[in-house]
Amino acid sequence: MNESKLIACHDCDLLHRKPLLSLSGRGVARCRRCNAVLHRCLPATYDRGLALTVTAAVLFVVANCFSIVGLWVNGAFVETTLFGVVSSLWGDGMWPLAGLVYVTTVVMPSLNILAVICLLLPLHLGRLPRHPEFILRVLRHVAPWGMIEVLMLAMLVALVKLVHLATVVPGVALWAFGAVMVLVTAANASFNAADIWARLDSVSDVDAASGLPEESAAPPTAARVGLLVCHDCSLVSKPLAHAHGGICPRCGAVLHLRNPQSLPRTWAFLLAAMILYIPAVLLPVMVTSTLFGTQSDTILSGVVFLWNSGSWALAVIVFIASIVVPMLKILSLAYLAWSTQLRSPVIPRKRTRIYRLLELVGRWSMLDIYVITILVALVQFGSVATIDAGPGAIAFGSVVVLTMFAALSFDPRLIWDPVELEVE
Repeated sequence: MNESKLIACHDCDLLHRKPLLSLSGRGVARCRRCNAVLHRCLPATYDRGLALTVTAAVLFVVANCFSIVGLWVNGAFVETTLFGVVSSLWGDGMWPLAGLVYVTTVVMPSLNILAVICLLLPLHLGRLPRHPEFILRVLRHVAPWGMIEVLMLAMLVALVKLVHLATVVPGVALWAFGAVMVLVTAANASFNAADIWARLDSVSDVDAASGLPEESAAPPTAARVGLLVCHDCSLVSKPLAHAHGGICPRCGAVLHLRNPQSLPRTWAFLLAAMILYIPAVLLPVMVTSTLFGTQSDTILSGVVFLWNSGSWALAVIVFIASIVVPMLKILSLAYLAWSTQLRSPVIPRKRTRIYRLLELVGRWSMLDIYVITILVALVQFGSVATIDAGPGAIAFGSVVVLTMFAALSFDPRLIWDPVELEVE
Protein backbone atom coordinates (compact mmCIF):
# COMPACT_ATOMS: atom_id res chain seq x y z
CA MET A 1 0.00 0.00 0.00
CA ASN A 2 1.23 3.52 -0.82
CA GLU A 3 2.02 5.09 2.54
CA SER A 4 1.95 8.61 1.07
CA LYS A 5 -1.84 8.53 0.68
CA LEU A 6 -3.86 11.19 2.43
CA ILE A 7 -6.71 11.21 4.87
CA ALA A 8 -9.14 14.10 5.28
CA CYS A 9 -11.01 15.02 8.45
CA HIS A 10 -14.73 14.32 8.02
CA ASP A 11 -15.64 17.27 10.24
CA CYS A 12 -13.42 20.09 8.93
CA ASP A 13 -11.91 18.68 5.68
CA LEU A 14 -8.27 19.24 6.76
CA LEU A 15 -5.81 16.96 4.97
CA HIS A 16 -3.29 14.83 6.86
CA ARG A 17 -0.54 12.51 5.71
CA LYS A 18 -1.16 8.90 6.61
CA PRO A 19 2.33 8.27 8.08
CA LEU A 20 1.23 10.55 10.95
CA LEU A 21 -1.36 7.89 11.80
CA SER A 22 1.13 5.07 12.23
CA LEU A 23 0.75 4.58 15.96
CA SER A 24 2.43 1.85 17.91
CA GLY A 25 0.19 -0.24 20.13
CA ARG A 26 -3.06 1.44 21.07
CA GLY A 27 -3.60 5.09 20.28
CA VAL A 28 -5.79 7.70 18.66
CA ALA A 29 -4.85 10.18 15.93
CA ARG A 30 -6.83 13.42 15.99
CA CYS A 31 -7.29 16.27 13.55
CA ARG A 32 -4.92 19.10 14.44
CA ARG A 33 -7.57 21.69 13.62
CA CYS A 34 -10.90 20.46 15.08
CA ASN A 35 -9.66 17.57 17.28
CA ALA A 36 -11.92 15.00 15.61
CA VAL A 37 -10.78 11.37 15.75
CA LEU A 38 -9.12 10.45 12.46
CA HIS A 39 -7.91 6.98 13.25
CA ARG A 40 -7.87 4.52 16.13
CA CYS A 41 -4.96 2.13 16.29
CA LEU A 42 -6.17 -1.19 17.65
CA PRO A 43 -4.48 -4.58 17.55
CA ALA A 44 -5.97 -6.84 14.88
CA THR A 45 -8.18 -9.22 16.89
CA TYR A 46 -10.56 -10.46 14.22
CA ASP A 47 -10.93 -13.90 15.84
CA ARG A 48 -11.99 -12.35 19.14
CA GLY A 49 -14.42 -10.04 17.35
CA LEU A 50 -15.90 -12.98 15.42
CA ALA A 51 -16.34 -15.07 18.57
CA LEU A 52 -18.03 -12.21 20.39
CA THR A 53 -20.33 -11.45 17.46
CA VAL A 54 -21.39 -15.08 16.93
CA THR A 55 -22.17 -15.34 20.64
CA ALA A 56 -24.15 -12.09 20.42
CA ALA A 57 -26.08 -13.49 17.43
CA VAL A 58 -27.10 -16.60 19.38
CA LEU A 59 -28.15 -14.58 22.41
CA PHE A 60 -30.02 -12.11 20.21
CA VAL A 61 -32.15 -14.97 18.89
CA VAL A 62 -32.76 -16.10 22.49
CA ALA A 63 -33.66 -12.52 23.50
CA ASN A 64 -36.30 -12.34 20.78
CA CYS A 65 -37.81 -15.77 21.51
CA PHE A 66 -38.23 -15.55 25.27
CA SER A 67 -40.13 -13.13 27.48
CA ILE A 68 -38.63 -9.83 28.61
CA VAL A 69 -40.58 -9.61 31.85
CA GLY A 70 -43.62 -11.19 33.46
CA LEU A 71 -46.28 -9.90 35.88
CA TRP A 72 -48.26 -11.69 38.59
CA VAL A 73 -51.61 -9.95 39.21
CA ASN A 74 -54.39 -11.58 41.24
CA GLY A 75 -53.14 -15.06 40.43
CA ALA A 76 -52.81 -14.33 36.70
CA PHE A 77 -49.44 -14.29 34.98
CA VAL A 78 -48.78 -12.04 31.97
CA GLU A 79 -45.54 -11.92 30.00
CA THR A 80 -44.38 -10.49 26.69
CA THR A 81 -41.57 -10.80 24.18
CA LEU A 82 -40.13 -8.02 22.05
CA PHE A 83 -42.28 -9.18 19.15
CA GLY A 84 -45.25 -9.14 21.50
CA VAL A 85 -44.48 -5.51 22.32
CA VAL A 86 -44.51 -4.60 18.63
CA SER A 87 -47.67 -6.64 18.00
CA SER A 88 -49.52 -4.85 20.83
CA LEU A 89 -48.75 -1.47 19.33
CA TRP A 90 -49.72 -2.64 15.85
CA GLY A 91 -53.01 -4.08 17.12
CA ASP A 92 -53.85 -0.79 18.83
CA GLY A 93 -53.45 1.09 15.56
CA MET A 94 -50.10 2.60 16.58
CA TRP A 95 -48.36 1.17 13.51
CA PRO A 96 -45.90 4.10 13.10
CA LEU A 97 -44.67 3.49 16.64
CA ALA A 98 -44.62 -0.28 16.13
CA GLY A 99 -42.53 0.12 12.97
CA LEU A 100 -40.07 2.46 14.69
CA VAL A 101 -39.57 0.09 17.63
CA TYR A 102 -39.20 -2.94 15.35
CA VAL A 103 -36.65 -1.28 13.09
CA THR A 104 -34.48 0.14 15.88
CA THR A 105 -34.51 -2.92 18.17
CA VAL A 106 -34.70 -5.86 15.74
CA VAL A 107 -33.88 -4.96 12.14
CA MET A 108 -30.89 -2.65 12.62
CA PRO A 109 -29.15 -4.70 15.37
CA SER A 110 -29.66 -7.83 13.24
CA LEU A 111 -28.10 -6.14 10.20
CA ASN A 112 -25.18 -4.95 12.34
CA ILE A 113 -24.48 -8.43 13.72
CA LEU A 114 -24.88 -10.10 10.31
CA ALA A 115 -22.58 -7.58 8.61
CA VAL A 116 -19.81 -8.08 11.17
CA ILE A 117 -20.02 -11.87 10.79
CA CYS A 118 -19.90 -11.57 6.97
CA LEU A 119 -16.75 -9.47 7.33
CA LEU A 120 -14.85 -11.37 10.00
CA LEU A 121 -15.67 -14.99 9.13
CA PRO A 122 -13.84 -14.93 5.74
CA LEU A 123 -10.89 -13.14 7.39
CA HIS A 124 -10.78 -15.88 10.02
CA LEU A 125 -10.66 -18.47 7.23
CA GLY A 126 -7.83 -16.62 5.50
CA ARG A 127 -9.93 -15.21 2.67
CA LEU A 128 -11.21 -11.78 1.76
CA PRO A 129 -14.95 -11.22 2.28
CA ARG A 130 -17.21 -10.92 -0.74
CA HIS A 131 -18.39 -7.40 -1.52
CA PRO A 132 -16.61 -5.93 1.53
CA GLU A 133 -17.20 -2.38 0.34
CA PHE A 134 -20.97 -2.93 0.47
CA ILE A 135 -20.85 -4.61 3.90
CA LEU A 136 -18.71 -1.84 5.40
CA ARG A 137 -21.05 0.81 4.04
CA VAL A 138 -24.04 -1.02 5.53
CA LEU A 139 -22.26 -1.15 8.89
CA ARG A 140 -21.65 2.59 8.87
CA HIS A 141 -25.24 3.49 7.99
CA VAL A 142 -27.05 1.11 10.37
CA ALA A 143 -24.87 1.94 13.41
CA PRO A 144 -26.81 5.07 14.50
CA TRP A 145 -30.16 3.25 14.35
CA GLY A 146 -29.42 0.13 16.41
CA MET A 147 -30.49 1.03 19.96
CA ILE A 148 -30.11 -2.05 22.16
CA GLU A 149 -28.45 -0.04 24.94
CA VAL A 150 -31.35 2.44 24.99
CA LEU A 151 -33.79 -0.49 25.10
CA MET A 152 -31.96 -1.95 28.11
CA LEU A 153 -32.27 1.29 30.08
CA ALA A 154 -35.95 1.51 29.08
CA MET A 155 -36.52 -2.00 30.48
CA LEU A 156 -35.10 -0.91 33.84
CA VAL A 157 -37.35 2.17 33.90
CA ALA A 158 -40.37 0.03 32.99
CA LEU A 159 -39.55 -2.43 35.79
CA VAL A 160 -39.54 0.39 38.33
CA LYS A 161 -42.99 1.51 37.16
CA LEU A 162 -44.39 -2.04 37.07
CA VAL A 163 -43.28 -2.84 40.62
CA HIS A 164 -46.06 -0.54 41.85
CA LEU A 165 -48.70 -2.48 39.88
CA ALA A 166 -47.82 -6.15 40.32
CA THR A 167 -45.17 -8.71 41.19
CA VAL A 168 -42.46 -8.43 38.55
CA VAL A 169 -40.58 -11.49 37.25
CA PRO A 170 -37.58 -10.62 35.02
CA GLY A 171 -37.51 -12.85 31.95
CA VAL A 172 -34.71 -14.63 30.12
CA ALA A 173 -34.76 -12.01 27.36
CA LEU A 174 -33.93 -9.24 29.83
CA TRP A 175 -30.60 -10.86 30.68
CA ALA A 176 -30.01 -11.91 27.07
CA PHE A 177 -30.44 -8.34 25.79
CA GLY A 178 -27.99 -7.14 28.44
CA ALA A 179 -25.44 -9.71 27.31
CA VAL A 180 -25.99 -8.78 23.64
CA MET A 181 -25.35 -5.13 24.43
CA VAL A 182 -22.03 -5.94 26.12
CA LEU A 183 -20.91 -8.43 23.46
CA VAL A 184 -21.70 -6.16 20.50
CA THR A 185 -19.85 -3.28 22.14
CA ALA A 186 -16.82 -5.50 22.79
CA ALA A 187 -16.93 -6.90 19.25
CA ASN A 188 -17.01 -3.43 17.70
CA ALA A 189 -13.94 -2.54 19.75
CA SER A 190 -12.11 -5.65 18.51
CA PHE A 191 -11.79 -4.69 14.87
CA ASN A 192 -11.18 -1.51 12.95
CA ALA A 193 -12.84 -0.80 9.60
CA ALA A 194 -9.79 1.25 8.55
CA ASP A 195 -7.59 -1.82 8.94
CA ILE A 196 -9.92 -3.84 6.72
CA TRP A 197 -9.87 -1.12 4.06
CA ALA A 198 -6.06 -1.09 4.25
CA ARG A 199 -5.99 -4.86 3.76
CA LEU A 200 -8.28 -4.56 0.74
CA ASP A 201 -6.08 -1.80 -0.73
CA SER A 202 -3.05 -4.05 -0.47
CA VAL A 203 -4.58 -6.49 -2.96
CA SER A 204 -6.32 -3.99 -5.24
CA ASP A 205 -5.35 -1.00 -7.34
CA VAL A 206 -7.11 2.06 -5.97
CA ASP A 207 -6.69 5.45 -7.66
CA ALA A 208 -6.24 7.64 -4.61
CA ALA A 209 -4.56 10.97 -4.06
CA SER A 210 -0.93 10.69 -2.99
CA GLY A 211 0.98 13.65 -1.71
CA LEU A 212 0.09 16.99 -0.20
CA PRO A 213 0.13 20.10 -2.38
CA GLU A 214 2.89 22.64 -2.00
CA GLU A 215 2.80 24.65 1.21
CA SER A 216 0.47 27.64 1.23
CA ALA A 217 -0.65 30.21 3.77
CA ALA A 218 -3.97 28.44 4.18
CA PRO A 219 -4.41 25.02 5.79
CA PRO A 220 -4.49 22.29 3.12
CA THR A 221 -8.05 21.00 2.89
CA ALA A 222 -9.48 18.50 0.45
CA ALA A 223 -11.84 21.07 -1.09
CA ARG A 224 -9.08 23.69 -1.45
CA VAL A 225 -6.93 21.36 -3.56
CA GLY A 226 -9.87 19.84 -5.44
CA LEU A 227 -9.92 16.42 -3.78
CA LEU A 228 -12.96 14.41 -2.67
CA VAL A 229 -13.19 12.49 0.59
CA CYS A 230 -15.45 9.46 0.95
CA HIS A 231 -17.35 9.44 4.24
CA ASP A 232 -17.99 5.71 3.93
CA CYS A 233 -14.41 4.46 3.55
CA SER A 234 -12.36 7.68 4.15
CA LEU A 235 -10.51 7.41 0.84
CA VAL A 236 -9.27 10.70 -0.61
CA SER A 237 -9.44 10.67 -4.41
CA LYS A 238 -9.32 12.96 -7.42
CA PRO A 239 -12.60 13.87 -9.14
CA LEU A 240 -13.14 13.39 -12.84
CA ALA A 241 -12.14 16.28 -15.06
CA HIS A 242 -14.69 19.16 -15.14
CA ALA A 243 -16.81 17.46 -12.44
CA HIS A 244 -17.76 18.59 -8.95
CA GLY A 245 -18.53 15.07 -7.79
CA GLY A 246 -17.66 11.52 -8.58
CA ILE A 247 -17.72 7.88 -7.50
CA CYS A 248 -15.39 6.52 -4.84
CA PRO A 249 -12.96 4.15 -6.60
CA ARG A 250 -12.80 1.95 -3.50
CA CYS A 251 -16.36 1.54 -2.20
CA GLY A 252 -18.53 3.02 -4.97
CA ALA A 253 -20.16 5.74 -2.86
CA VAL A 254 -21.27 8.96 -4.54
CA LEU A 255 -18.84 11.79 -3.71
CA HIS A 256 -19.33 15.55 -3.46
CA LEU A 257 -17.11 18.38 -2.26
CA ARG A 258 -19.96 19.17 0.16
CA ASN A 259 -23.17 17.29 0.81
CA PRO A 260 -25.68 18.63 -1.73
CA GLN A 261 -28.60 20.60 -0.25
CA SER A 262 -27.25 20.00 3.23
CA LEU A 263 -28.69 23.13 4.86
CA PRO A 264 -32.13 23.02 3.16
CA ARG A 265 -32.60 19.38 4.16
CA THR A 266 -31.42 20.11 7.69
CA TRP A 267 -33.87 23.02 8.03
CA ALA A 268 -36.73 20.92 6.60
CA PHE A 269 -36.23 18.10 9.13
CA LEU A 270 -35.62 20.58 11.93
CA LEU A 271 -38.75 22.67 11.30
CA ALA A 272 -40.88 19.52 11.18
CA ALA A 273 -39.35 18.43 14.51
CA MET A 274 -40.06 21.85 16.04
CA ILE A 275 -43.72 21.65 15.04
CA LEU A 276 -44.15 18.12 16.40
CA TYR A 277 -42.27 18.85 19.63
CA ILE A 278 -45.24 20.86 20.95
CA PRO A 279 -47.82 18.01 20.76
CA ALA A 280 -45.11 15.56 21.86
CA VAL A 281 -44.77 17.40 25.18
CA LEU A 282 -48.38 18.50 25.69
CA LEU A 283 -50.37 15.47 24.49
CA PRO A 284 -50.56 12.26 26.56
CA VAL A 285 -48.01 9.62 25.63
CA MET A 286 -49.76 7.00 27.74
CA VAL A 287 -53.38 6.45 28.85
CA THR A 288 -54.02 4.28 31.91
CA SER A 289 -57.53 2.89 32.49
CA THR A 290 -58.44 1.29 35.83
CA LEU A 291 -61.55 0.62 37.93
CA PHE A 292 -61.13 4.09 39.38
CA GLY A 293 -61.08 5.94 36.06
CA THR A 294 -58.76 6.98 33.28
CA GLN A 295 -55.48 8.84 33.68
CA SER A 296 -53.49 10.46 30.88
CA ASP A 297 -49.74 10.82 31.36
CA THR A 298 -47.44 13.16 29.49
CA ILE A 299 -43.67 12.76 29.36
CA LEU A 300 -43.24 15.20 32.23
CA SER A 301 -45.80 13.47 34.45
CA GLY A 302 -43.89 10.21 33.94
CA VAL A 303 -40.77 11.90 35.29
CA VAL A 304 -42.74 13.17 38.30
CA PHE A 305 -44.02 9.62 38.96
CA LEU A 306 -40.48 8.22 39.06
CA TRP A 307 -39.34 11.04 41.34
CA ASN A 308 -42.23 10.61 43.79
CA SER A 309 -41.71 6.84 43.88
CA GLY A 310 -38.14 7.34 45.10
CA SER A 311 -36.35 6.45 41.85
CA TRP A 312 -34.57 9.78 41.67
CA ALA A 313 -31.69 8.60 39.49
CA LEU A 314 -34.04 7.15 36.86
CA ALA A 315 -36.22 10.27 37.05
CA VAL A 316 -33.19 12.44 36.25
CA ILE A 317 -32.11 10.14 33.41
CA VAL A 318 -35.58 10.11 31.83
CA PHE A 319 -35.91 13.89 32.25
CA ILE A 320 -32.57 14.48 30.52
CA ALA A 321 -33.17 11.93 27.75
CA SER A 322 -36.80 12.80 27.03
CA ILE A 323 -37.09 16.51 27.80
CA VAL A 324 -33.67 18.15 27.86
CA VAL A 325 -31.94 16.29 25.03
CA PRO A 326 -34.66 16.77 22.34
CA MET A 327 -35.07 20.46 23.22
CA LEU A 328 -31.31 21.15 23.29
CA LYS A 329 -30.83 19.16 20.10
CA ILE A 330 -33.42 21.24 18.27
CA LEU A 331 -31.96 24.52 19.57
CA SER A 332 -28.36 23.46 18.89
CA LEU A 333 -29.10 22.28 15.36
CA ALA A 334 -30.99 25.50 14.67
CA TYR A 335 -27.97 27.50 15.90
CA LEU A 336 -25.55 25.44 13.79
CA ALA A 337 -27.70 25.72 10.66
CA TRP A 338 -28.33 29.46 11.17
CA SER A 339 -24.69 30.37 11.87
CA THR A 340 -23.52 28.23 8.96
CA GLN A 341 -26.06 29.77 6.59
CA LEU A 342 -24.79 33.22 7.62
CA ARG A 343 -21.25 31.91 6.88
CA SER A 344 -20.06 32.94 10.32
CA PRO A 345 -16.37 32.23 11.03
CA VAL A 346 -16.91 32.49 14.80
CA ILE A 347 -15.79 29.61 17.10
CA PRO A 348 -15.79 26.90 14.41
CA ARG A 349 -14.06 24.39 16.68
CA LYS A 350 -16.71 24.72 19.42
CA ARG A 351 -19.52 24.49 16.89
CA THR A 352 -17.99 21.30 15.52
CA ARG A 353 -17.86 19.87 19.04
CA ILE A 354 -21.53 20.72 19.49
CA TYR A 355 -22.32 18.78 16.32
CA ARG A 356 -20.36 15.73 17.49
CA LEU A 357 -22.17 15.83 20.84
CA LEU A 358 -25.55 15.94 19.07
CA GLU A 359 -24.67 12.83 17.10
CA LEU A 360 -23.70 11.06 20.31
CA VAL A 361 -26.73 11.80 22.52
CA GLY A 362 -29.60 12.09 20.04
CA ARG A 363 -30.57 8.41 20.06
CA TRP A 364 -31.15 8.34 23.83
CA SER A 365 -34.37 10.28 23.37
CA MET A 366 -35.94 6.97 22.30
CA LEU A 367 -35.94 5.94 25.97
CA ASP A 368 -39.53 7.02 26.69
CA ILE A 369 -40.84 5.36 23.52
CA TYR A 370 -39.44 1.99 24.60
CA VAL A 371 -40.79 2.38 28.14
CA ILE A 372 -44.27 3.08 26.77
CA THR A 373 -44.22 0.09 24.42
CA ILE A 374 -43.22 -2.31 27.21
CA LEU A 375 -45.97 -1.01 29.52
CA VAL A 376 -48.58 -1.17 26.75
CA ALA A 377 -47.74 -4.82 26.06
CA LEU A 378 -47.76 -5.94 29.69
CA VAL A 379 -50.53 -4.00 31.40
CA GLN A 380 -53.61 -5.44 29.70
CA PHE A 381 -55.89 -6.73 32.48
CA GLY A 382 -59.28 -5.93 30.98
CA SER A 383 -61.44 -3.82 33.26
CA VAL A 384 -58.89 -3.98 36.09
CA ALA A 385 -56.09 -2.05 34.41
CA THR A 386 -54.96 -1.33 30.87
CA ILE A 387 -52.31 0.96 29.41
CA ASP A 388 -52.50 2.30 25.86
CA ALA A 389 -50.13 4.51 23.91
CA GLY A 390 -51.35 8.07 23.42
CA PRO A 391 -51.02 10.39 20.42
CA GLY A 392 -48.10 12.18 22.08
CA ALA A 393 -46.00 9.02 21.72
CA ILE A 394 -46.23 9.10 17.92
CA ALA A 395 -45.36 12.80 17.89
CA PHE A 396 -42.42 12.25 20.23
CA GLY A 397 -41.09 9.32 18.18
CA SER A 398 -41.33 11.48 15.07
CA VAL A 399 -39.34 14.24 16.80
CA VAL A 400 -36.54 11.79 17.65
CA VAL A 401 -36.34 10.45 14.10
CA LEU A 402 -36.54 13.89 12.48
CA THR A 403 -33.78 15.35 14.67
CA MET A 404 -31.56 12.35 13.87
CA PHE A 405 -32.19 12.89 10.15
CA ALA A 406 -31.45 16.61 10.60
CA ALA A 407 -28.11 15.85 12.26
CA LEU A 408 -27.21 13.30 9.56
CA SER A 409 -28.10 15.81 6.83
CA PHE A 410 -25.93 18.58 8.26
CA ASP A 411 -22.43 18.76 6.78
CA PRO A 412 -20.04 20.03 9.51
CA ARG A 413 -17.43 20.92 6.89
CA LEU A 414 -19.64 23.88 5.97
CA ILE A 415 -18.77 25.38 9.37
CA TRP A 416 -15.14 25.70 8.28
CA ASP A 417 -15.67 27.08 4.76
CA PRO A 418 -15.89 30.75 5.95
CA VAL A 419 -12.63 30.21 7.83
CA GLU A 420 -11.03 29.12 4.57
CA LEU A 421 -12.17 32.34 2.91
CA GLU A 422 -10.70 34.46 5.72
CA VAL A 423 -7.19 33.03 5.33
CA GLU A 424 -7.06 33.25 1.55
